[in-house]
Amino acid sequence: MSSIRGRLLAILLLATGVIWLSAALWTQISTRAQVIQVLDRRLEESAHMVASLIREGGLSVDQAAQAARMERADADGFHLLHQLSCQIWGLDGTLISESAGAPEGRLSEAGGGFSENEVDGELWRVFTLADPELDFRVMVGDAQAMRDQLVRNVTLGQLAPTALMLPLLAALIWLTVGRGLRPLDRLGAALSNRPASDLGPLDEAPAPRELRPMIAALNGLLRRVDAARDRERSFTAFAAHELKTPLAGLQTQAEIARMAPDTATRTRALVQIEQGVKRTDRMVKQLLAMTAVEHPPGAASGDPQDGAALLQAVADDLAPLAGRLGVGLQVSAPHGLWSTAEATLLQTALRNLVENALQASPRGETVSAALSLEDAGAVFEISDRGPGISDAERPHVTERFFRGAGATTSGSGLGLAIVATAAARMGGALHLSPREGGGECARLILPR
Repeated sequence: MSSIRGRLLAILLLATGVIWLSAALWTQISTRAQVIQVLDRRLEESAHMVASLIREGGLSVDQAAQAARMERADADGFHLLHQLSCQIWGLDGTLISESAGAPEGRLSEAGGGFSENEVDGELWRVFTLADPELDFRVMVGDAQAMRDQLVRNVTLGQLAPTALMLPLLAALIWLTVGRGLRPLDRLGAALSNRPASDLGPLDEAPAPRELRPMIAALNGLLRRVDAARDRERSFTAFAAHELKTPLAGLQTQAEIARMAPDTATRTRALVQIEQGVKRTDRMVKQLLAMTAVEHPPGAASGDPQDGAALLQAVADDLAPLAGRLGVGLQVSAPHGLWSTAEATLLQTALRNLVENALQASPRGETVSAALSLEDAGAVFEISDRGPGISDAERPHVTERFFRGAGATTSGSGLGLAIVATAAARMGGALHLSPREGGGECARLILPR
């Protein structure tokens, strides 16, 4: 059952029904026991009364037997099948007297106390009182059918009002559940009527205490959606701005090449177009990489892969770039030291770190890339001998599209932002610090 209202109604009605049936059963059992006890007590008192009338009242046996005779009807006028019957038997087994309407057979064969006996095809409940001094037994009995009918009448009389209250109780439960769920309906209406552009927080004050955690979670979600929308808006604006300049340059150089008066001018324009295409291609790749690290396909994207092998693969892929720049690339990473299931994110981060280090290094210098294990975790350390990062620019270098004063014209300003985002996705962090002797040292620290 998917409805909270239906589930609550079913649970409450089921619980109420079980309690009601248990109470009805207990009432029936308790009432039956009490009625039977009262009837048995009446039989016992009637027998003692007959014996007392004979012993002390001076009545004859026949008169005493008739004194126990009663005509009975219940409250609804139902005429009971039998009167209270009395028989007086001698201790020698001789019938001395009996009340009018008593059965022809002996009421009980018991010597004393309560017993049940079938007489003339009918079951009787009998109390027998023996009086050895006067040499007789007094037997007073009720027909069991009469007793059962009386118990049923009393029980039904008690259950009828309770049965009438059951539908009223169900209606009250239905109204109460509906009223209790109204805050949910109001919350749903408030959300459905809210425009898509309104990401402001919901008011928690008028809500019941049980709904406040849900409203707090919704407000947190709205804040995250608003922040993500702002990031996407900023990202789009920055990307459009950054792509506009190289595209304008390409258009200008294409016009120069078309109108060039000589081959040298045309060649120079074509070279500029080629460089512009490369810069634009790098920008697009960086934008795609940023999108990939911000919205990865899953937490663990495959089987664990060796961190050293991933670093070596990045170095092999960037070896042609290092050769064109005249920069050496040295890798120191023991295999089997550390592995990760986030191979895609890690390779993206390492590629940007190594590529940035190669671009920043002067010709003839060497970039070192190493993997080690420390107390903090697995550490990928990329070091170069470039100009480094100034103290004023260091807090901003991981911001999107930030380019320092000494940045190359081919830089997109996204490399370190991609690394920082990928590190956060992997539960790690990026630390940048000046390298002793000049240059910069980037440490990518990931969980051990």
